[in-house]
Amino acid sequence: MIPAFNEAHRLPRYLGEVVTYFEGRNEPYEVLVADDGSTDGTADAVAAAARGHPAVRVLRSERNEGKGAAVRRGMLAARGDYRLFADADGATPIVELKRLEGALAAGAQLAIGSRALVDASVSVVARRHRVLAGRVFNWIVERLGLSQVADSQCGFKAFTAAAAEDLFGRLRTRGFGFDVELLLLAQASGYRVAEVPVNWTDQPGSKVGVFGNGPRMLGEVVLARLRTGRWR
Repeated sequence: MIPAFNEAHRLPRYLGEVVTYFEGRNEPYEVLVADDGSTDGTADAVAAAARGHPAVRVLRSERNEGKGAAVRRGMLAARGDYRLFADADGATPIVELKRLEGALAAGAQLAIGSRALVDASVSVVARRHRVLAGRVFNWIVERLGLSQVADSQCGFKAFTAAAAEDLFGRLRTRGFGFDVELLLLAQASGYRVAEVPVNWTDQPGSKVGVFGNGPRMLGEVVLARLRTGRWR
């Protein structure tokens, strides 16, 4: 599933890549786009891009509720045995799903894409200030109780159906800090989490600003830690 807020320009290209990829696999699939109260015609753009592909559908919210709320809505509406959420900008190519599927097939219940793990087979292209901000954020998150995860914020994560229904059913963070609460819940519940290096390329037009969203995200993370009772 793909969360989207005012993504009429960026999403159609990625959605086309996603549909082409799954059509080529010759197996049942679904693609859900959770339109989080967009005002720029995102839903219409998705409908046009998905014409002729009934496996693609839009879940519309009348108001903007936050990325966490949008992902939660989409993942709980999904019906597959494996459930992936991917950012609308296509920073991680959809073909990277194979890496996550391998981890799930090997026994993980969550497989999370990572831009932090070093692997000669992947390339990560990011602006310097975003790399630094990510390192600082993940250092803080580790101090707040999330252990053994190098990159909590990569927007490319896959779950078994049972794990998705359990974790997203309990998720309360509605904003950008939702990934941390998910992983704290998984850690507290004893789920097996596999962090997998993936190709990732920074895209223009990010909705997350270091200074604009950072303080709110940290506040969400602290509240999530208090809810899950994890501390180091």
